[in-house]
Amino acid sequence: MAPSIFMTTLVVRDYDEAIAFYVGALGFDLKTDTALSPEKRWVVVAPKGGAGGALLLAKADGPAQEAAIGAQAGGRVFLFLATDDFRRDYEAFRARGVRFVEAPRQESYGTVAVFEDLYGNRWDLIEHAAAQDGAG
Repeated sequence: MAPSIFMTTLVVRDYDEAIAFYVGALGFDLKTDTALSPEKRWVVVAPKGGAGGALLLAKADGPAQEAAIGAQAGGRVFLFLATDDFRRDYEAFRARGVRFVEAPRQESYGTVAVFEDLYGNRWDLIEHAAAQDGAG
């Protein structure tokens, strides 16, 4: 098997509020929630269906990590969530309180809109053009 990135750490303020957002608002699956100590847990969430990578939700430990909450990419889009039905997921996310910072737009590569997670990290929700044409 060739090397691949399968998980990304996302620094969060609180495990349970992060799980509520990623599982409740975005519809991700909770893959693992294991206590490692009284303060630390191993919490992994991933998009339903298992395609793509997972997120390790890591509770901030100390001022430097706390400062990174919501700013892991310095205000740029940090993560990209692909969908096979942009309109379905866009409407479902909005109905569950996900905040989009721009209206959907059509680009040469597909339909995209930027949303923020509960901490302010920016994400692209994107349906690639090939999927829209039925070719992908």
